[in-house]
Formats: sequence, structure tokens, C-alpha cells
Amino acid sequence: MKIATYNVNGINGRLPVLLRWLKQDHPDVVCLQELKCSDDRFPERELQEAGYAAVWHGQKSWNGVAILARGGPPVLTRRGLPGDPDDNHSRYIEAAVNGVLIGCLYLPNGNPAPGPKFEYKLRWFAHLLSYAEELLSYDVPIALVGDFNVMPTELDVYAPERWGDDALFRPEVRRAYAELVNQGWTDAIRHLHPRERIYTFWKYWRNSFERDAGLRLDHLLLSPTLAPRLKSAEVRRSPRGWEHTSDHAPVMIELLPA
Repeated sequence: MKIATYNVNGINGRLPVLLRWLKQDHPDVVCLQELKCSDDRFPERELQEAGYAAVWHGQKSWNGVAILARGGPPVLTRRGLPGDPDDNHSRYIEAAVNGVLIGCLYLPNGNPAPGPKFEYKLRWFAHLLSYAEELLSYDVPIALVGDFNVMPTELDVYAPERWGDDALFRPEVRRAYAELVNQGWTDAIRHLHPRERIYTFWKYWRNSFERDAGLRLDHLLLSPTLAPRLKSAEVRRSPRGWEHTSDHAPVMIELLPA
């Protein structure tokens, strides 16, 4: 079973790139972020033709998350993160796929920091921590997958000395991510590649991708009941070099059979 996460940075504008990558790598489950489209503009038909059923939680021009699955439709279990009924951002969706509960998330960016956007990020992270702990109590195979908008360590950022005041690297955010992992989640990439500099995002400017001046923002966290099945974890870099592509690359893990 291959599970991937991909911040597409606008699903309709990047649809040819997404479809090309799906055909190339054949992931079984894909978590998408930054759809940037309302629910009625989600390209359901094109994805069905590519062999994927989907559930999604859209928002016009901003945010938006979706879960795609091959071989059968994802069974929707939740839209929206619990804990803040007034939060109208489309940042969390959850579905069961082939015996695994998949939580797809797009954590707020939080810049500029300090400020209201950063406070919103910390509140959202606090709600995630609370709900993630609840999920672990179910003792079932779970993957929390998506764009967390945090570089957990200095290994996860090019030139870390330049990022100290950024909302993606501030100590408060890194502590929150560490607290999340310490609940019992396994960071799939870091578990299999503990000392490698690995990036999932490269800005469009100053040849960042060509220079490999990137950030690791996209993570796959596995529950204790799922982590022992982890076989491989890697960034699929090639789509980042295609024309009209996202500034993120897909990240994909492979799981052994249950």
C-alpha cells in the first residue's frame, strides 16, 4: 500500500501535473492540500478517469484538502478539525481506506510572526494535538498526513540561521511538532532517514530547486499500530522539475501488508 501527500498549490491549474504524477507512481492513497477551489469545482470526473475516487473539503481560492484512493472510494469520517466550531478554513479531512484511517491536513502557515496569523496557527496546532491524542486511543492503524508548515529540525531546512523568526521554524511551532511526535507517532521520513537533509518544498525564485535550497514541510506520521508496517519513505522529486508545477514535491511511503 502506497500512501502519498502532495500540496498541489491549486488543483485545477496543476491538474495535468497531478495526473501525470499519478500515472507515473500509482499511489494507492493520496492526500492533497491547497486545492484552492470550491467544492463544486473539484475535478472529480478527471480523477475518476485516472482511476481514483475522492472525498474533498474545498474553499474558494484558498486552502482545501482531499483524499484520493484507488480500488474503492474512501469512506469519509470527518470534515474539519474538532475543537473550534468557528474555524471556517478547509484544512482537515479524514477517511478510512483499506483498513487505515487517513487524516489529511493543511496546517496554517502563520506568517507574519508574531501576529494574529501566528496565534491562529498555534491554536490550530493545539486542537490537532488534542485530537491526535484521541485518535491514538482508538488503537487502530492511522496516518496523519499533509503539509504541516513546520521544519522540525535544522536538518529540515536549508540555511537554518535565516529562518529563526519565520512562523515555519519558530521554537513554539517546533515544540508543538515534537510534542505531537512524542505522543507516539512515527515521522516516516525521519525514521528511515535519520541524518539526511531531505526537502519537500522549494521556492520558485532564485533557482531554489536547482540549488536544492529547500524545506521539509510535508510529513507522514504513523500510529504505533501502523508504523511497524513501514517499508519505504521518499520524496518523489521529479514532479517539482516539471513545467507549471507546484512548489512542493509529492512524498510517498510504502507499507507492508497487514
